[in-house]
Amino acid sequence: MPNRLAAETSPYLLQHAHNPVDWYPWGTEALDRARELDRPIFLSIGYSACHWCHVMERESFEDPAIAALLNDGFVPIKVDREERPDIDELYMAAVQAMTGSGGWPLNLFLTPDLQPFFGGTYFPPDDRHGLPSFARVLASIDDAYRTRRDEVTSSATAITGHLQQQLRVVPGTTDPLAGQLDAAVVRLASLFDATHGGFGPAPKFPAPMTIEFLLRTWHRTGDAGTLAMATRTLDAMADGGLCDQLGGGFARYSTDAGWLVPHFEKMLYDNAQLAIAYLDAFRATGTERYARVARETLDFMLAELRTDDGGFAAALDADSEGEEGRFYAWTDAELRSVLSASGLERSTIDAAARGYGVTVSGNWEHGRNVLHRPPGVPLDAEVERRSRAALLAARARRVRPARDDKQLAAWNGMALRALARGAAVLDEPRYAAATVDLVAFVTGHLWRDADRLWRTARDGRAHTPAFAEDYVLVADGLLEAHAALGTAEWLDRARRLVERVTADFWDDDAGVYAETGPEHEAAIARVRSLTDGATPSSNSVAADVLLRVALLAGDAAADRRARQVLRTVAPALDRTPTALSRMLCTVDRALAAPSDAVVAAATPADEAAAAFRTALAVAYLPNLVVASVADGDSTATWAIFEGKRPIEGRATAYVCRGYACEAPTEDPVVAVAQARSLSRG
Repeated sequence: MPNRLAAETSPYLLQHAHNPVDWYPWGTEALDRARELDRPIFLSIGYSACHWCHVMERESFEDPAIAALLNDGFVPIKVDREERPDIDELYMAAVQAMTGSGGWPLNLFLTPDLQPFFGGTYFPPDDRHGLPSFARVLASIDDAYRTRRDEVTSSATAITGHLQQQLRVVPGTTDPLAGQLDAAVVRLASLFDATHGGFGPAPKFPAPMTIEFLLRTWHRTGDAGTLAMATRTLDAMADGGLCDQLGGGFARYSTDAGWLVPHFEKMLYDNAQLAIAYLDAFRATGTERYARVARETLDFMLAELRTDDGGFAAALDADSEGEEGRFYAWTDAELRSVLSASGLERSTIDAAARGYGVTVSGNWEHGRNVLHRPPGVPLDAEVERRSRAALLAARARRVRPARDDKQLAAWNGMALRALARGAAVLDEPRYAAATVDLVAFVTGHLWRDADRLWRTARDGRAHTPAFAEDYVLVADGLLEAHAALGTAEWLDRARRLVERVTADFWDDDAGVYAETGPEHEAAIARVRSLTDGATPSSNSVAADVLLRVALLAGDAAADRRARQVLRTVAPALDRTPTALSRMLCTVDRALAAPSDAVVAAATPADEAAAAFRTALAVAYLPNLVVASVADGDSTATWAIFEGKRPIEGRATAYVCRGYACEAPTEDPVVAVAQARSLSRG
């Protein structure tokens, strides 16, 4: 019999819809039930691509005996962390405070008024490796709640007080300094793995925001060592098993220091951000390989994650046929059999095996190989083309990993930024068309009222009021889409989202944006996202978006709020650069003189205007704000467009820095030269 999760849209929640556990989704029904029965809440948080979440479901949540313990003594609530980042971040902080570590599945016990008193991550079904069985944990918690309530209440109150103090944010008073950017680079250099690329030991994460910051720093300083950290990391990731050598796209992280064996789940947010990193490296260095990796990453997103309505699904699972990585890994015999059956001769097969690092003994479990590009082993382009086609065809006949096809506003905003930049930098019509379709999806499925968003949608059903990160990341994507394609409506929509996020989420007491607004339930503490994780913090993106909107619209209030966010974060910038990389990028913008290029044309579809946008996108000028205006645009009265019109009906570029503007030009080459000159000034 299905439980209450059967009515949800989240694939993760639906995976648990037939558990014998009497699950509730997060909401008033569950919380009221806990108060009514005076039972503790068992809160379990995970996501569909989480390997250990699947393990715990099979071992515990499908076990009738464990389900009976949960149903008789608790109100069990299951949460998809990707749909409810507010709940996840709050209670992750609680578990980290209690245990010193965190992760998923995240399992907590709460009082009926939502105060946590015990928690952890994975609990095994029997006593194992020093961990108590889940059944013993449940029995102990149930006994404590019934017989030692005062102890439980006291512990919950203490943990909640600690959490509220830990999450408190005090407004800053000192602006960030250029020296802090330099200090952050020094700190990153101390963490840099010169042998394998990346930062820190295994497990190793891609850190695309850190690469973005390093490229910006190189542009600002010209320091070759800074550029080398970025390019060494990009090269190593592209060569490793982290990158799908056949289908393109990147896995979540590498389990080893050398990028060889990944945790095989593929997330939309990772690939969107990595596409940006490789595009920017191509712009900065002109190295064609980076353009190719960016193209393959965007093509993976279009092939594997795009949904029929033009939006993008959240993730691909790591597992298939009950095994992690089964879809992606090969034994030597499998690879040779496939290539032989496709008609390749023995010498070509041998070359392909060497070029993909395949051996008889394997480099992973059960004699299987994770395909990668070993250093110093070239793979001929024709051998690669033929072997890749044969292996992809064979792989397509395997059981595919499950896809989490919910569509999250924030992650689709990141996809929009990547597609739009790819459309402009690579001058690729397919990415331009996908950009248009994605904007149509966001406005048609996630947009509500005049300026509000839903957090999540699936199969045409949208729900959950959006969080601050949704507003700012969609606005970020819309600004990038406007820069690439020039549509005025997208610029107008971005500004409306900025005004809404400020009205609903700005916290005067903290001097930053909170994650939740008036449409969300009150919680035991209010989360304000300042540090970057796998995705950028809402405040780092908000400040970046506000600075650009302030320049475009002449909005002094937006500029003040952006700089207040930066003042609040300033003390931490040089201490923890890997946790503040997107914020450091925003500081880099804030400390530079504002620079912009306005492309004015008679009509939005003017091909000469598009040529300006492409030329300006290819040039690596990270702080340049590109905007377009045509006769009759709704944004034509914005401050940046004042007095800027096409000369004699021909597309014209106006390049400015601060209050100084170059002579208007009808030549894209001249416009780029002007922008480069001003960026050096």
